[in-house]
Amino acid sequence: MGYISTVFIATIVTVTIVGMYANGEKGEYEVVEGEAPMAKTEQEALYSAIQGFVGSWWNGTDLYPDPCGWTPIQGVSCDIYDELWYVTDLNIGSIHDNSLSCASKPEFRPDLFKLTHLKSLAFFDCFHEPPIVIPSENWTKFSGSLESLEFRSNPGLTGPIPAAFSKLHKLQSLVVIGNGFSGGLPENIGNWTHLKRLVLSENGFRGEIGDNYGYLSELLILDLSRNSLSGNIPLTFGGLTSLLKLDMSQNRLEGKIPDEVSSLKNLTLLDLSSNKISGGLTKSIQEMGSLKELILSRNPIGSDLMGIKWQNLKRLMVLDLSNTQLTGGIPESISKMKRLRFLGLNDNYLSGNLTPKLAKLHDLSSLYVYGNNLSGKLEFDRGFYGKMGRRFGAWNNSNLCLPINLLPTTSLSPFGVKACEEEVKSIEVSFGDSDSKLGSFHLGNETSFSFSRYKLDGIWSVFMVVIFFKLVM
Repeated sequence: MGYISTVFIATIVTVTIVGMYANGEKGEYEVVEGEAPMAKTEQEALYSAIQGFVGSWWNGTDLYPDPCGWTPIQGVSCDIYDELWYVTDLNIGSIHDNSLSCASKPEFRPDLFKLTHLKSLAFFDCFHEPPIVIPSENWTKFSGSLESLEFRSNPGLTGPIPAAFSKLHKLQSLVVIGNGFSGGLPENIGNWTHLKRLVLSENGFRGEIGDNYGYLSELLILDLSRNSLSGNIPLTFGGLTSLLKLDMSQNRLEGKIPDEVSSLKNLTLLDLSSNKISGGLTKSIQEMGSLKELILSRNPIGSDLMGIKWQNLKRLMVLDLSNTQLTGGIPESISKMKRLRFLGLNDNYLSGNLTPKLAKLHDLSSLYVYGNNLSGKLEFDRGFYGKMGRRFGAWNNSNLCLPINLLPTTSLSPFGVKACEEEVKSIEVSFGDSDSKLGSFHLGNETSFSFSRYKLDGIWSVFMVVIFFKLVM
């Protein structure tokens, strides 16, 4: 008969089982005194597999009546098949505070692959002392059941990803983060037709990304970040029309962003930062209307911002184009992205004025334009500086200045931006002129201030003038 899906920790299932036993009724299965409602071969395989990872000291004697009963193993879940418990989820390592920690030299025992109902298998912080190579044999025994496979924070795991993983026909999620894997990316991935999440980040993978990765049509998340991958972004990526998140940051990818990305209509995150991408910004970006985060920083992209219809990206919240060798001006169309929260344009060669319309972006909380060639006046009102605080950065723009009439208080003044020079000069006075109201004034018989011989430059002169007006008004 089919199976009744349940989780071993569910209280209602346990109560039902006890009730059937107490009433002597025969439901889905009958518990016989002294016999666990788990196939003996299943229990023996599970215990042996766990011992291989945590050590032979563990024997499961404290479990009653079995690993899926009242005192289950943390990290083990079960389902009922044909009136018996079978393991469906196995998590090895320090995933939870009360999880079983791995031994100093854990091993993959053949008994692991006898758990043929296993749907999810995960290893977290388990393998530390290299070299530990994942066995290549027996994985085909999981081909009809395993849907999720994870290796997280296992620096001792070395070598390539076993080619046998390609035989896991039902795999929907493969997560390999923070391990010591090396070599090229898996090549024979044609059987991963149901794969929805592929995360191979923070390892030592090298080489180019195969065109076949663009044929994983059901993929929702693709993360290849923090490796040493090289070459161009495959044109076949335009076929990943279901993709929601694409992260290939911190690699050695080069060439242009392909025009085919315009087909990724559902993409919400595109992160290609810290690569060698060049060739300018493709206009295809403006067709990606679902984008919420566009992060292209630290690439020699070049070109300018003017060729993109930024107003089309109505959902964009994060735009980071810092350190991308951009030239030209900052288009006003950027101020039409109403949901923008973070705008990073720093460390480029941008010139011209900074439009005050950016202040109308109510959600904007971080704006960085420092390290450019911007010029003219900052015409934001005082409320804008109060809202942004130190999250507004405009220093290292030698021709950019701050009008005196918009000068905020000292604590809110944008760091590294000088007062506009022509306005400072307009308030300078000559104390040699007897008709000058500001030439000399007294605050009593003993104290006087005179500005007849000193020219105060920059922001400090402005503060002195403000103080002066407060004293004499």
